[in-house]
Amino acid sequence: MAMTISFTLNGRPVSTDADGGRMLAFVLRNDLGLTGTKVGCGEGFCGACTVLVDGEPVRSCSTPLSAVAGKKVLTIEGLELNGVLHPVQEAFLDHGAYQCGFCTPGMIMSTVALLQNTPRPDRRQVAESLDGNLCRCGAHVRILAAVEAAAAKGGAK
Repeated sequence: MAMTISFTLNGRPVSTDADGGRMLAFVLRNDLGLTGTKVGCGEGFCGACTVLVDGEPVRSCSTPLSAVAGKKVLTIEGLELNGVLHPVQEAFLDHGAYQCGFCTPGMIMSTVALLQNTPRPDRRQVAESLDGNLCRCGAHVRILAAVEAAAAKGGAK
Protein backbone atom coordinates (compact mmCIF):
# COMPACT_ATOMS: atom_id res chain seq x y z
CA MET A 1 0.00 0.00 0.00
CA ALA A 2 1.36 3.41 -0.99
CA MET A 3 2.23 5.83 1.76
CA THR A 4 4.24 9.02 2.03
CA ILE A 5 7.65 8.30 3.49
CA SER A 6 9.98 11.16 4.34
CA PHE A 7 13.70 10.95 5.02
CA THR A 8 16.89 12.88 4.39
CA LEU A 9 18.70 11.78 1.25
CA ASN A 10 22.25 13.00 0.69
CA GLY A 11 21.62 15.95 2.97
CA ARG A 12 18.28 16.99 1.49
CA PRO A 13 14.79 16.21 2.74
CA VAL A 14 12.73 14.00 0.43
CA SER A 15 9.26 12.54 0.52
CA THR A 16 8.08 9.78 -1.71
CA ASP A 17 4.73 8.10 -2.19
CA ALA A 18 5.51 4.42 -2.42
CA ASP A 19 4.74 1.07 -0.91
CA GLY A 20 6.66 1.01 2.39
CA GLY A 21 7.60 -2.60 1.68
CA ARG A 22 9.46 -1.75 -1.54
CA MET A 23 13.16 -2.17 -1.22
CA LEU A 24 15.15 1.02 -0.80
CA ALA A 25 17.52 0.20 -3.68
CA PHE A 26 14.69 0.19 -6.19
CA VAL A 27 13.20 3.42 -4.85
CA LEU A 28 16.62 5.10 -5.05
CA ARG A 29 17.29 3.86 -8.57
CA ASN A 30 13.86 3.88 -10.20
CA ASP A 31 11.93 6.59 -8.39
CA LEU A 32 14.66 9.02 -7.34
CA GLY A 33 17.07 8.52 -10.26
CA LEU A 34 20.14 7.69 -8.15
CA THR A 35 21.61 4.85 -10.16
CA GLY A 36 24.99 4.78 -8.41
CA THR A 37 23.60 2.25 -5.97
CA LYS A 38 23.90 -1.09 -7.74
CA VAL A 39 21.80 -4.21 -7.27
CA GLY A 40 23.87 -7.36 -7.58
CA CYS A 41 22.38 -10.39 -5.89
CA GLY A 42 19.13 -8.72 -4.77
CA GLU A 43 19.29 -10.66 -1.51
CA GLY A 44 21.67 -8.57 0.63
CA PHE A 45 24.70 -10.83 0.27
CA CYS A 46 27.04 -9.15 -2.22
CA GLY A 47 27.14 -5.60 -0.82
CA ALA A 48 26.92 -3.80 -4.17
CA CYS A 49 23.80 -1.98 -2.94
CA THR A 50 25.35 -0.69 0.30
CA VAL A 51 24.24 2.76 1.43
CA LEU A 52 24.56 4.44 4.82
CA VAL A 53 21.49 4.87 7.00
CA ASP A 54 22.21 7.10 9.97
CA GLY A 55 25.90 6.41 9.33
CA GLU A 56 25.62 2.63 9.31
CA PRO A 57 26.10 0.50 6.19
CA VAL A 58 22.94 -1.32 5.11
CA ARG A 59 22.05 -3.45 2.13
CA SER A 60 19.48 -1.34 0.33
CA CYS A 61 18.22 -4.28 -1.77
CA SER A 62 16.88 -5.92 1.39
CA THR A 63 15.93 -2.80 3.36
CA PRO A 64 12.29 -1.79 3.04
CA LEU A 65 11.64 1.87 2.35
CA SER A 66 9.62 2.13 5.57
CA ALA A 67 12.80 1.36 7.55
CA VAL A 68 14.37 4.69 6.54
CA ALA A 69 11.43 6.93 7.47
CA GLY A 70 12.80 9.90 9.39
CA LYS A 71 16.41 8.77 8.93
CA LYS A 72 19.45 10.02 7.02
CA VAL A 73 20.36 8.05 3.91
CA LEU A 74 23.68 8.61 2.16
CA THR A 75 24.37 7.15 -1.27
CA ILE A 76 27.50 7.20 -3.42
CA GLU A 77 26.15 10.33 -5.14
CA GLY A 78 26.04 12.15 -1.80
CA LEU A 79 29.76 11.78 -1.11
CA GLU A 80 30.91 14.32 -3.70
CA LEU A 81 30.70 17.85 -2.34
CA ASN A 82 30.76 20.91 -4.59
CA GLY A 83 32.54 19.04 -7.36
CA VAL A 84 35.15 17.54 -5.02
CA LEU A 85 35.29 13.79 -4.58
CA HIS A 86 35.32 12.29 -1.10
CA PRO A 87 38.84 11.14 -0.04
CA VAL A 88 37.72 7.51 -0.28
CA GLN A 89 36.53 8.03 -3.86
CA GLU A 90 39.86 9.71 -4.67
CA ALA A 91 41.81 6.82 -3.14
CA PHE A 92 39.83 4.24 -5.14
CA LEU A 93 40.64 6.15 -8.33
CA ASP A 94 44.29 6.65 -7.42
CA HIS A 95 44.78 2.95 -6.69
CA GLY A 96 42.72 1.52 -9.57
CA ALA A 97 40.55 -0.20 -6.97
CA TYR A 98 37.94 -1.27 -9.47
CA GLN A 99 37.72 -3.10 -12.72
CA CYS A 100 34.13 -3.35 -13.88
CA GLY A 101 33.09 -0.85 -11.18
CA PHE A 102 29.92 -2.68 -10.23
CA CYS A 103 30.94 -3.39 -6.62
CA THR A 104 32.74 -0.07 -6.21
CA PRO A 105 29.86 2.05 -4.83
CA GLY A 106 29.14 -0.51 -2.12
CA MET A 107 32.84 -0.90 -1.31
CA ILE A 108 33.23 2.86 -1.03
CA MET A 109 30.18 3.27 1.19
CA SER A 110 31.34 0.46 3.49
CA THR A 111 34.77 2.09 3.63
CA VAL A 112 33.31 5.49 4.50
CA ALA A 113 31.39 3.90 7.39
CA LEU A 114 34.53 2.09 8.58
CA LEU A 115 36.64 5.24 8.55
CA GLN A 116 33.98 7.26 10.35
CA ASN A 117 34.03 4.73 13.19
CA THR A 118 37.69 3.68 12.99
CA PRO A 119 39.80 6.43 11.41
CA ARG A 120 43.02 4.40 11.44
CA PRO A 121 42.03 0.77 10.90
CA ASP A 122 44.60 -1.96 10.60
CA ARG A 123 44.50 -4.40 7.68
CA ARG A 124 42.47 -6.95 9.68
CA GLN A 125 39.81 -4.34 10.50
CA VAL A 126 39.64 -3.28 6.85
CA ALA A 127 39.28 -6.88 5.68
CA GLU A 128 36.59 -7.60 8.28
CA SER A 129 34.70 -4.43 7.38
CA LEU A 130 34.67 -5.28 3.67
CA ASP A 131 34.08 -9.01 4.14
CA GLY A 132 30.45 -8.68 3.03
CA ASN A 133 31.31 -6.75 -0.13
CA LEU A 134 32.14 -9.05 -3.00
CA CYS A 135 34.37 -8.16 -5.93
CA ARG A 136 34.20 -10.71 -8.68
CA CYS A 137 36.95 -9.03 -10.71
CA GLY A 138 39.62 -9.73 -8.12
CA ALA A 139 40.62 -6.15 -7.31
CA HIS A 140 40.85 -6.93 -3.58
CA VAL A 141 44.53 -6.06 -3.20
CA ARG A 142 43.99 -2.65 -4.83
CA ILE A 143 40.84 -2.11 -2.74
CA LEU A 144 42.76 -2.77 0.48
CA ALA A 145 45.51 -0.39 -0.66
CA ALA A 146 42.93 2.29 -1.44
CA VAL A 147 41.27 1.96 1.96
CA GLU A 148 44.61 2.18 3.72
CA ALA A 149 45.56 5.24 1.65
CA ALA A 150 42.25 6.94 2.40
CA ALA A 151 42.73 6.28 6.11
CA ALA A 152 46.25 7.69 5.98
CA LYS A 153 44.87 10.88 4.40
CA GLY A 154 42.10 11.23 6.99
CA GLY A 155 39.39 9.75 4.78
CA ALA A 156 36.70 9.88 7.48
CA LYS A 157 35.70 13.38 6.19
